[in-house]
Amino acid sequence: MVSRGNTDSSKMRGMKEVEKYSAVDTNPLSLYVMHPFWNTIVKVFPTWLAPNLITFSGFLLVVFNFLLMAYFDPDFYASAPGHKHVPDWVWIVVGILNFVAYTLDGVDGKQARRTNSSTPLGELFDHGLDSWSCVYFVVTVYSIFGRGSTGVSVFVLYLLLWVVLFSFILSHWEKYNTGILFLPWGYDISQVTISFVYIVTAVVGVEAWYEPFLFNFLYRDLFTSMIIGCALCVTLPMSLLNFFRSYKNNTLKHNSVYEAVVPLFSPCLLFILSTAWILWSPSDILELHPRVFYFMVGTAFANSTCQLIVCQMSSTRCPTLNWLLVPLFLVVLVVNLGVASYIESILLYTLTTAFTLAHIHYGVRVVSNLQQNWFNLGLINGTNKCLRVERRQWKILKRK
Repeated sequence: MVSRGNTDSSKMRGMKEVEKYSAVDTNPLSLYVMHPFWNTIVKVFPTWLAPNLITFSGFLLVVFNFLLMAYFDPDFYASAPGHKHVPDWVWIVVGILNFVAYTLDGVDGKQARRTNSSTPLGELFDHGLDSWSCVYFVVTVYSIFGRGSTGVSVFVLYLLLWVVLFSFILSHWEKYNTGILFLPWGYDISQVTISFVYIVTAVVGVEAWYEPFLFNFLYRDLFTSMIIGCALCVTLPMSLLNFFRSYKNNTLKHNSVYEAVVPLFSPCLLFILSTAWILWSPSDILELHPRVFYFMVGTAFANSTCQLIVCQMSSTRCPTLNWLLVPLFLVVLVVNLGVASYIESILLYTLTTAFTLAHIHYGVRVVSNLQQNWFNLGLINGTNKCLRVERRQWKILKRK
């Protein structure tokens, strides 16, 4: 169901022949502040600790934050006046764990080079989990403002989520066409800012965000403007500039416009279908189950992005259609014909569960094929070499 062509043996073997990680980071915050910090932190980790385990641990912290906030603010009303607010200690925990997760995401690559264990699986693990983390980050941050008279509507947040998702996939679309991953500036800035804002919220309370930031310009408006502004004024222009430079240097990997934009077809169709569902919903599904709807969209997006990452790493053609969109299309069609509110809710929860299981299954299949065709990592058979450095290799590093 989930693009079987993207996990076949030829693509996995192709990674061995053509994949060489090539990334460019020009963000001043990253270069002059975070990288020196990460270079210090990585020395704390033992050399037997696998980079993929560091990556996965950071991802689990992001998921934990999402679940913790879902418990205390399930419907995004906790920050609204007259509602029971999220406890201060929760904001502190979320802020600390968010920064720790961000740190682990920055350290994993350095640990890989330090232990001489860099592999294409590490890149796939890192960026694949990052693609899924997008929805966790955005939805968790939403609880700071929430909805209601002092917050942001669930539809506006839905649009902001898509701004973040497209900003993320733009970098990997660049690499698909240029062969180089240009790391976006917005990520480092947003992670440091978000972690800080969580802690500040614990100190001053959510009521502080009700007040105008400047004149009648509210903090919620600043939040919205920063996301949109970063995408339109930084991410998109830099992406187009890098693409144009590659075109001028005649280093583009795809000559036709059609082949160049193929990876964007599925994300765009996902946006169209999910938006159509919202607009045609007889029960106003986004108002009823915003958190689940966001997660459904984010998971389907992550699956499309992971397919793109596999294709860019193996220098193979990205599939035109992600087959997860077929059941989504059918659900939207049924909803448009008119269904009872409880039926629509059941459809949403069923689809979300199916997407989650399908995405996890896709990830396991990719790792399994990598194991069989190149790495022989043993992740599936229980030896879990994917999540640890080989003992023999560790002894060599220890002697050094």
